[in-house]
Amino acid sequence: MASGKNEDFSINTIVGPGTSVSGDIESRGFTRVDGNVLGDIKASGRVVIGERARMKSNVSGTFITVGGVVFGNVLASERLIILSTGLVMGDIITRRIEADEGCLIHGRVRVCKTDEAWKRALSEYRDAAGMRESLGINSSAGYGGMAVRNHG
Repeated sequence: MASGKNEDFSINTIVGPGTSVSGDIESRGFTRVDGNVLGDIKASGRVVIGERARMKSNVSGTFITVGGVVFGNVLASERLIILSTGLVMGDIITRRIEADEGCLIHGRVRVCKTDEAWKRALSEYRDAAGMRESLGINSSAGYGGMAVRNHG
């Protein structure tokens, strides 16, 4: 490898098609979701959200690919790719973003070019999450009662 790093592309955690998970998931490696998740995902590696995935989750990882539906915030410490089939209903914080034509994003997008900007964005995000928690607002299910309307 050109960078000198040995990347492990083996998948450590899989939520397969037809599988539903209610609860948070923490993974030390590559995580793939093709089913339904109600709960946050915190991965120390890559996260792939397949086209058929439906999630009410905040998702964090290093390199995240979204092909399905995420109702929640996405934090990608290195890079985020949203495929044409992807929908993110929440805020995005990342260092690099690629959004295919046809994808849908409803929320704020914050791209941090420096380490300082990344740390500041995470701090502000955590402060806001703490405020929501103290007010009794569940951040990962924040869209649960919201009616989604087409204004077009």
